[in-house]
Order: sequence, then structure tokens, then C-alpha cells
Amino acid sequence: MTDQTKLHVDGIIAPLRYPTFKYIWLASVLSNLGVLIRGVGAAWAMTEMTSSADKVALVQTATMLPVMLIALPAGAIADMHDRRLVTLVALSIALCGVIALTGLQWLGLTTPNLLLILCFVVGSGVALMNPAWQSSVSEQVPAETLPAAVTLNGISFNIARSFGPAIGGIVVGIAGAVAAFALSAMLYLPLMIALFLWKRVAEPSRLPREHLSRAIVSGVRYITNSPSIKIVLVRAVATGAVGSSIFALLPLVARDLLRGGPQTYGVMLGAFGFGAVVGAVNIGGVRRIMSSEAAMRACMLSMAGATTAAALSREPVLTATALILAGAVWMIVATLLDIGAQLSAPRWVAGRSLATYQAAYAGGVAFGSWGWGRLTDAAGVEEALLISAGLMLLSPMLGLWLPMPRISSRDEDVEMLADPEVRLPLTDRSGPLVVEIEYRVAAENARAFHNMMQGVQLSRQRNGAYGWSIARNIADPELWTERYHCPTWLDYLRQRNRGTQSERALEHQVEAYHIGPAPVRVRRMLERPFGSVRWKEEAPDRDANEILPFDSKRVAGS
Repeated sequence: MTDQTKLHVDGIIAPLRYPTFKYIWLASVLSNLGVLIRGVGAAWAMTEMTSSADKVALVQTATMLPVMLIALPAGAIADMHDRRLVTLVALSIALCGVIALTGLQWLGLTTPNLLLILCFVVGSGVALMNPAWQSSVSEQVPAETLPAAVTLNGISFNIARSFGPAIGGIVVGIAGAVAAFALSAMLYLPLMIALFLWKRVAEPSRLPREHLSRAIVSGVRYITNSPSIKIVLVRAVATGAVGSSIFALLPLVARDLLRGGPQTYGVMLGAFGFGAVVGAVNIGGVRRIMSSEAAMRACMLSMAGATTAAALSREPVLTATALILAGAVWMIVATLLDIGAQLSAPRWVAGRSLATYQAAYAGGVAFGSWGWGRLTDAAGVEEALLISAGLMLLSPMLGLWLPMPRISSRDEDVEMLADPEVRLPLTDRSGPLVVEIEYRVAAENARAFHNMMQGVQLSRQRNGAYGWSIARNIADPELWTERYHCPTWLDYLRQRNRGTQSERALEHQVEAYHIGPAPVRVRRMLERPFGSVRWKEEAPDRDANEILPFDSKRVAGS
């Protein structure tokens, strides 16, 4: 082994030197093994109950659709609560779904619709678990090993995919789907034990926890004002939609094109999983020699070729070879998107960013799987795969419009600022708050200053501000006023402490344009709609948290 190869492997396994991550990761391999065995059992059980390609493809849709529907609330919950406990609750939901599926299958009561409903229940548990589990990785390893840890999480699933489908196919072939479901349920237990034993050290927040609805709004606000995350989301939807054909139709490839049974299906899934492991091991090398955009384009072109080969092949060996290539490049694409979503968001919104990415990806896969199933019913398996391959060939054109962001490490949070001094008694709910910041800028720097303030606008808005504006004084052209609102005093405290290192650096660059002996002037004002202040002491408060006015002497002297 060369020194460069050894360094690459050491980089991949570096997170395993940390016991908490190592034990949870090893348990996750077993859990993923159970997920895939259950997936083989569900897919093949559906092929035995119906010949409709639409129904078979809907197994994948039912499993992935919950990720799209509840991912954002799940991400908010992950950011608000103990991620360890959230993951345990989510695993319990998935386990209950698998146990119910096992019992009904054993009693012979499973119907196609009931199978889809229980797959949806299991998928809901997984959807709730994923943001908490994946965003907790940053609490288990140092920041410098986070990309490797993200890659290892992908490898854990694909190590399981290398063996799980084959094991699932053997189990289904020998003992039926009920045995696959029962084995899947048992394999959830090691991860639950590992998480239960994790002694998570929570970082206390100086500010109160957000309510769920406000946390969701904060997440949406951050994402809509983050260009890099929006690019990742669009690319995830497009990639999931055009690339999901191979997942959704693989049971039909095994049954109709290769004339095989559940063992053949398991072997084909195993080939895909083996390829994914190969791709995950080499993701570090790919990131060193290629940009994310170049890697995405190369992988989607390779995926198109592999899908074409799978469509035209009638030999299991050739199909398996194509699936190994498809698994390798698909893993690289998924990891690049995952890393892009994780590193584009600061820690306070990491769960919501990851959840939104997973919702986008799952939505693409879910609706893509449904579409490929409908197309297969109308045109056939081979034709649907060839059309999918054609769309994959065209997908790199999306990168001309929305190139993948160049991000090498997470933009870390900065230390919290001290609360500003105030003379007006405020509660957390006092508001709305209006902030005005005055800059004095030389006339020759006006255009450069204004352009830089557009970045400040995005920073303020994604961290909680609204109604942002920048104005230039027509009587004193050197005087500029930035103005924005926050709903409440507590929202303002959150907004000013959510900045990252790059955002704080941007603010310093803007302040560098300020000239004159006086510093940048900041005004913080409480906006008072008509009738909101009680002018008489005996008048009842309009709200239990409303501020009390100062007496007239203090107001006159302020």
C-alpha cells in the first residue's frame, strides 16, 4: 500500500477512533442490514400479491414519501431536543411498524394496501430518525473529521446493501417474507442499545428553546435565503427523480428481464450495494481531484450508461456488473449532496437543513418511482429504463444553471454576544423590534458598499430578520441607513447570535467602509402600534407580557 493510499484510508476511518461514533456506527450497519432485508421482503411480498408494476414501485414510494412529508418538522425537533432521545423514539416507531408487519404476514392477513400502509409507518420512523441521527454526528467527532464521518454513515448503509439484499433474498426464498420481517425487527435492537448507552453532553443554550412552529419557520427562512442550500435541494430533487428507476424497477428487472426469483433480486441489490461501498471508499479521492460539480456530471453520465446496460442485458453477470458501477457512482452523488447540505448550514439549523435535503431527495425518489412504475405499466421495463438513462444523460446540463457549491468545511458558529444594554423593561415577547444601523461611506465607495450589503441582507434574513432595507440620505449622501425588523425581543437576541464566522467577517468588511470619527451607530427601537400602550395606570393590560410605560418624567429625560 502506498503512502498516499494509506493516508486516504486513514482519513476515511479516522472517525472510528472515537468510541461513541464507532459503537453507534457498527450498530447502524446491523440496523441498515435489517432495513434492507425488510425491503426485500416487502418488495417480493408485493410481487406475489399483484402483477402490477405500479403497485411494486409504490413500495419504494410508501417508504420514501414520509421523508418528504415530515422531514422539516423532524429536523426542527432534532434541533430543539436531545437528538439521542429523538432517535430512540423514532426507532421505536419503525420497530413497531415492522413488528406489526411481521404479525400480519404470519397470520396471512397482509393485503397490498395494508403492506403499503405499514411501509409508510416504518418510513415515518426513519424520516423522524434521520435528521437527529445524522446531525448528531457532529457531536460525536471533531469538526475536521465530519466529512469522513458523513461518508462512513453512507458506507454503513452500503456495506449492509452489499449483503443485506442477498441475505434477504435467501431468507425470503427459504422461509418467506415473514421471516425477513422478523429478522429485520431484531436487527433494530443493537442501534437502540448503542444510543441508549451514549452519554451525550448537551450544550446548554443561554436563550429559551423555540416552539416547533417557530423553529420550522426559522428553518424555512434560513433555507430560502441560503443560495448554496437551495442549489443542493434542486439538484437532489432532479437526481432522485431521474435516477430512481433502477431502485423502483429492480424487482421487475430480476423477475421479467432476468427470469429470476427473490434470490436473483437479492444478488442484484447486493451488487448495487457492493458498488456503493467501492464508491464511498473512494469519495475522498474524487473530492481531491474533482470539484463537486465535475464529479456530479461524471457520475450521472456513468449512471446513464449503467442503466442502459441493465435495460438491455438478459444475463445476470452483465446486469450485476452494471449495477456495481451504478452503485459506485450513485453513492458518490448522494454523498456529495449530503456533504453539501451539512456544510452549508451552521450547527443551530443543521438538523433542519439535513431534513430539507432528505425531503427533497426522498420526494424526487418517491414521485420518480411512481412515475417509472406507471411508465413501465404502459411501455415495459426495458423502455422505462432507457428513457430514464436518456434523462440522466441530459441532467448535467442543470449544472450549467445551478452548479454545486464549493464548500470544504462547515462555517462554524461564533461566540455569543452579550445582550445589548436597554433602559426599557422588556419581556421575551416584546416587539416588534426595529433595528437601524447608520454607516458613513465615502461617495467613491458607494457602489461597492451597496453591493456588499446584498450579502448582509441575506445574512440578516436567514437568521431571523424581515423587512430589510438599505437607504441613502438625499441631503447627506455619505449617510446610509440599514433597517430591519425582528418579531420579538427574543427573536432579535437569537438573530444577532446566529451569525457564523463568514457572516461576522462580512459585517467587519462592511464596517471597514465606515468613515469619520464616530463609530457605526446602532438604534434598537420597540415598534408601538396605535393603542398598544396603556397610558393610564388603571387601564388593563392588553397582554400579560406587554411592557409597562415609563412615567412622563423619565420619558422626557431619556
